[in-house]
Amino acid sequence: MWRGIRVLFLSCLALAALVRADEHSHKYKDGEPVRLWVNKVGPYDNPQETYNYYYLPFCAPRDAGKPKHKWGGLGEVLQGNELIDSQLEVKFKVDVPKKVVCASVLDDGQAATFKKAVKKHYWYELFMDELPVWGFVGLPPEEAKDDQHIYIYTHKSFDINYNGDRIIQVNLTSEDLQPITSGSQVEFTYSVSWAETPIHFNRRFERYLDYNFFEHQIHWFSIFNSFMMVIFLTGLVAMILLRTLRNDYAKYTRDDDDIESLEHDISEESGWKLVHGDVFRPPPNLALLSALLGTGVQLALLVLFVILITIAGTLFEERGTILTVFIICYALTSYVGGYISGSYYARHDGKSWIRTMIITATLFPMLFFGIAFVLNTIAIAYHSLAAVPFGSIVVVLLIWMFISIPLCLLGTVVGRNWNGWPDNPCRVKRIPSPIPQKKWYLTAPVIALVGGLLPFGSIFIEMYFIFTSFWNYKVYYVYGFMLLVFLILTVVTVCVTIVGTYFLLNAENYHWQWTSFLSAASTALYVFLYSIHYFMFKTKMTGFFQTCFYFGYTLMFCLGLAIMCGALGYLGSSMFVRRIYRNIKCD
Repeated sequence: MWRGIRVLFLSCLALAALVRADEHSHKYKDGEPVRLWVNKVGPYDNPQETYNYYYLPFCAPRDAGKPKHKWGGLGEVLQGNELIDSQLEVKFKVDVPKKVVCASVLDDGQAATFKKAVKKHYWYELFMDELPVWGFVGLPPEEAKDDQHIYIYTHKSFDINYNGDRIIQVNLTSEDLQPITSGSQVEFTYSVSWAETPIHFNRRFERYLDYNFFEHQIHWFSIFNSFMMVIFLTGLVAMILLRTLRNDYAKYTRDDDDIESLEHDISEESGWKLVHGDVFRPPPNLALLSALLGTGVQLALLVLFVILITIAGTLFEERGTILTVFIICYALTSYVGGYISGSYYARHDGKSWIRTMIITATLFPMLFFGIAFVLNTIAIAYHSLAAVPFGSIVVVLLIWMFISIPLCLLGTVVGRNWNGWPDNPCRVKRIPSPIPQKKWYLTAPVIALVGGLLPFGSIFIEMYFIFTSFWNYKVYYVYGFMLLVFLILTVVTVCVTIVGTYFLLNAENYHWQWTSFLSAASTALYVFLYSIHYFMFKTKMTGFFQTCFYFGYTLMFCLGLAIMCGALGYLGSSMFVRRIYRNIKCD
């Protein structure tokens, strides 16, 4: 029995070693088969509108009933990838002269499908040894004279470069134009040629990176401009703290024997000092604000962790890896969200902590899942690869239910018991003070709306690069820039929100909690408005499908950005408010 188990174990190890000797280890022996995987096709101007490669009447695999699929990680499936073995004969370092794959006579439906693909400028994606290869179905639509003169490429020429026993580059050239008419015979062919290259294996992905675009001088200038904005805003906040508040502190820290002068100053006092008995009053909708703060801090840590992990591991080289890391990190950081939410809610004497925990654990996922459900329904109706398979949806839900929610519950319990005691510098009066009427530009809605302008200005240029990489087939790899922009956004958001909170309190309006949150969150509003401009003037997207996916994905991004920025802005304002009221004699 034990001998049989040992033989089985050694057989499995040998099989694993055999499997990992090819595209897993990226090492091949001379003459060893190299798989060519077909992935998807779709209109070039609509990046998310993708379909199965055999949606077009190309040569199907010989074993059409059971084509071999290659399933990657969770992120790869969620991004709409479906790799199928093309069954083309490709062997390492073995040239293949022009070889017929298949020949077929196009019927009316197949001819119409190819014509539609050429008119909409369809592209397709292939993979060999984890390297992507792209090609177009036919000539660009503008080169077609009329509907009767539409041509497709019928020959694929693969030029493969290798170094030692590894594949370094795969180039595809589409050739042999043939007209598309019903009843015409089309012969699909391919050829393979191999050539040695001195490029090292660890540099083979560099050809997919657009250095001239991402490392343009304007990118560096935008970072410098944002850094100068940080210096200006931090200086402004320092001026408020060191100059404006110093005089106010002087009135409240005088000796008790200077009664006359103190009474005179108090009789003339105005501004933020008058609301010391109301400024720490619990905000309305306490449970919702607690959930938003916890989720926002969680998202901020999530973004930071994903950026750092991507920088350390160059995850942009692997399909779907960043999305997988994002999902796992979100689940693991749920503890932080529960801790922040539970402790904040308890410090303000909240009683329904279970309800708050449920809101914290479900708020952002439900918003995300709601938008994703609508988009997935549209993708299913269009038979697109963008539709997420049911199995992947179940996996995401299981991660959320059995990792994220329990960690959020644990964080809530720990937060409310360890950090849930009220520690306000001033007592809260029983009767709320009336809020005087102020000029329009000192009202809470105006301060909240204006508060997002400068943070948006600090990330405006980076938004262009991120949008272009996501919607225009560029690989975003400058995560060092993204880290700097994230830190700059954090500092600018906190500084702007502090200044807005100071103006609001000086207007004797003590409803600063929601105002500070919305002031920082309004950054996302300007990002969404910019996305409309980008859609109209920077892309050529058309159709209901792509429009829904563009604004659906953008709405997901903006909701996350709003919650994250709102939480950061509120925390900065909270520290500021506690600092200025801590040293005054307010009893």
